[in-house]
Amino acid sequence: MATMGARLQRGCNAIEKQQSPDRYAMDTSEDRTSGGDGRALTDALAAHGVVRRFPRNAVIITEGDTSDSLYVIITGRVKVYLADETGREVVLNVHGPGEYIGEMSLTEGTRTASVMALETCELSIVSQSAFRQFIAQNPDATYHLIRKLIRRLKVASDGVRNLALLDVYGRVARLLIDLAVDRDGSMVVPEPLTQQEIGNRVGCTREMVSRIFSDLTAGGYIRFEGRHIHILRTLPKDW
Repeated sequence: MATMGARLQRGCNAIEKQQSPDRYAMDTSEDRTSGGDGRALTDALAAHGVVRRFPRNAVIITEGDTSDSLYVIITGRVKVYLADETGREVVLNVHGPGEYIGEMSLTEGTRTASVMALETCELSIVSQSAFRQFIAQNPDATYHLIRKLIRRLKVASDGVRNLALLDVYGRVARLLIDLAVDRDGSMVVPEPLTQQEIGNRVGCTREMVSRIFSDLTAGGYIRFEGRHIHILRTLPKDW
């Protein structure tokens, strides 16, 4: 089997600590970093838009489309992804309530990625003119948006680094640790994920994820309860 060696040592030191930045995790950073201020701002922004309901698997935004609207997630989860002509896709991020998507089109006018509903969602669609009005009325929102864009740029940079410096096992291990939360002293991945969804996030096949999980389960490193993954002990550096 392949060995990650020094590259995984550099890229996944946080595995040993069971803590790390959320490079692949669902993006809810505003609630963590600014208390309730971030959520209050996005709720106020949502009030400037028109609320629409999208069923599970509905494509909300299509890469390449022209638009000038921002979407605020009120309920549900969505994935941001890139896909090629054959249907293969790479998931860039997952967002939940209190987050907004599509902000790049406010300046460029062209969608740079696609967005799909992972479950039934309610989103507020805020036009560019309504967004400008909101910014004029809420100057603090400018700083909020800049901070969000900087963080998303960091997430993108980390993703490129992981693809370049980590092999498939390293990226899967990185994802598990980034998604895991502490529940009564145990590390649990609360987000229900299929092996295909994990493969889409880290850029590998479902079969490769299955092989890695089979070995980690046999080695007593992880346990499955339904679609939830429990990390039982520090994941190995090598596979």
